[in-house]
Amino acid sequence: MRPDTRGNGRPDPAAHALARGLGWFSIALGVAEITAPHRLARTLGMDGHGPIVSAYGVREVVNGIGILASGDPTPWIWGRVGGDALDIATVAAGMSGDNPRIGNAAVALVSLLGITAVDLYCARGLGEERERRSAPIRDYRDRTGYPRQARAMRGAARAGGFEIPDDFRGPPALRPYEDGTAPLSTAAAHA
Repeated sequence: MRPDTRGNGRPDPAAHALARGLGWFSIALGVAEITAPHRLARTLGMDGHGPIVSAYGVREVVNGIGILASGDPTPWIWGRVGGDALDIATVAAGMSGDNPRIGNAAVALVSLLGITAVDLYCARGLGEERERRSAPIRDYRDRTGYPRQARAMRGAARAGGFEIPDDFRGPPALRPYEDGTAPLSTAAAHA
C-alpha cells in the first residue's frame, strides 16, 4: 500500500497503520463469518440468519482486501462504516425479549459500537489528510511585498522633491561627503 502524504510531504503513519489493521481485522472477521455462519448466528440467538451472516462475511473480506490493496484506503474505510451500520441493525433486531441468548447479542452490539467508533475515527483522519493533500499550494515566489518592481521605485523620493528632515539624518560628523568636502566637525578635527 502506497502511503498518502500530508501537506508537508511526509506520510501519516498513524492513520495508515490503523487502516491496515482494520483491513486485516476485516479479512479475519469475514473469514470467520463465511466459514461458520450458522454457528455465529446461533451464538447470537438468531437461528436462521446464517445466509445473512455469510453475505456479511463476503462483504468484510472484500472491504479488507480493498483497504490493503488500495493506495487510498479512505473509501474502503467508509465502506466499513456502512457495513457496521448494517451489522448493528441486524444484531439490534435480534435483541428481542424472546432471544434465549440476548446477553451474547448485547455483547456483540457493544463490540460493534466500539469498532464503528474506531472505523469513524480512521475514516475522518484519512478524509482530513485527503483534504490537506488536495488543497492548492500557493506560490509566492514572485511576490516582494512592494507595490511596484524595484527599478520602477528607485529614485522616486528624489524625483518627487522629497527632502529628508534633519532629525532623520545622522549627526553631522557621520554624514557622507556631499560636495567632496568632509563635514564641518571632521574638517575642523583634521585642521
